Amino acid sequence: MTPPDDPALVRVLAADGTFAPTPGAERYLPLIDALADSELETFYRDMVVVRAFDRQATNLQRQGQLALWPPSFGQEAAQVGSARAARPQDHLFPSYREHVVCTIRGVDPIDIIRLMRGLTHGGWDPTDPKNGNTRIYTLVLGSQTLHAAGFGMGLVFDKRTATGDPEKDEALIVYYGDGSSSQGDVHEAMVFAASYRAPQVFFLQNNHWAISVPVSTQSRTPLFQRAAGYGMPSIQVDGNDVLASYAVTKTALDEARAGGGPRAIEALTYRMGAHTTSDDPTKYRTSDEEESWARRDPIARMHAYLRARGASDEFFAGVEEDAAAYADDVRIRTNALGDLDREVMFGHVYSEPHPLIDEQRRWLADYEASFEGGKA
Repeated sequence: MTPPDDPALVRVLAADGTFAPTPGAERYLPLIDALADSELETFYRDMVVVRAFDRQATNLQRQGQLALWPPSFGQEAAQVGSARAARPQDHLFPSYREHVVCTIRGVDPIDIIRLMRGLTHGGWDPTDPKNGNTRIYTLVLGSQTLHAAGFGMGLVFDKRTATGDPEKDEALIVYYGDGSSSQGDVHEAMVFAASYRAPQVFFLQNNHWAISVPVSTQSRTPLFQRAAGYGMPSIQVDGNDVLASYAVTKTALDEARAGGGPRAIEALTYRMGAHTTSDDPTKYRTSDEEESWARRDPIARMHAYLRARGASDEFFAGVEEDAAAYADDVRIRTNALGDLDREVMFGHVYSEPHPLIDEQRRWLADYEASFEGGKA
């Protein structure tokens, strides 16, 4: 069984899309009231488009075009709200399921596809301005929290944060899941981030399953309460409510960049799909549980809210058309990717030329040449 929600849980939209703030949400309502209709529509569009992309990528993996795909189905609101809360100068450290976080910041979705196809070590260049200060995916669970903590310490040492100029001060957000929260790396990162007052937000997407291990087995207390042990303010938010995710994350980032030190957010959500395309969730989840969470679908919730505010049929139809076109473009470009460029394997292993890499490159060239002309 999932533990009951904390009384301070931040939720703005009820599961049926009605505006029904919890007591914990009251302090965040001015941020939500300040959102323009165009921004609310962007939140919805982001979620619908990434779900179409996610389904297309799953199909591409089933067709043999990708080695693996980690679906984000069901977690769209937590990701969209938090990513839209970041300022342009902020830095984002994803895990490996944050597809819409990356694309919101400017990463080409085909770069995510290239990674899952095995054509690249990392997918994209995190130092390229077009990628919006977005670091590459990390499949070694929890290690990205240490990367983020080190970067956050660097921001403090270099005086790139807490200068009093919110338009220039930098902060960062790092994403991880409930399974990763049991990794030692996460707790070490919290120690260092708290000790050095790094401008870092730990964004935990609690999708309730670490592959086949339920969160109730991983922790006897709500996960957001763990941060208190490091002296870190923490909060629990309904991760299927895009408005709540936005407001909570924006507040946490602004407080962190102003010198308040790190913050922790636990977004309660649900992985409605498989852990990856190599997983079969029917082996460990019940249909009743899945149906219960399907009734809390983040896209349906926002759809109902916008409809009540007067959004038109033309708007919703346009979003669906945009999503379909986006997914079709990904499919076409994926099919045109081709095979691995041999040289890619040897790039970005060391920052400078290295004799061992040169030796391995020569060995592979000789090995492949041995098959030419019928040689074994």
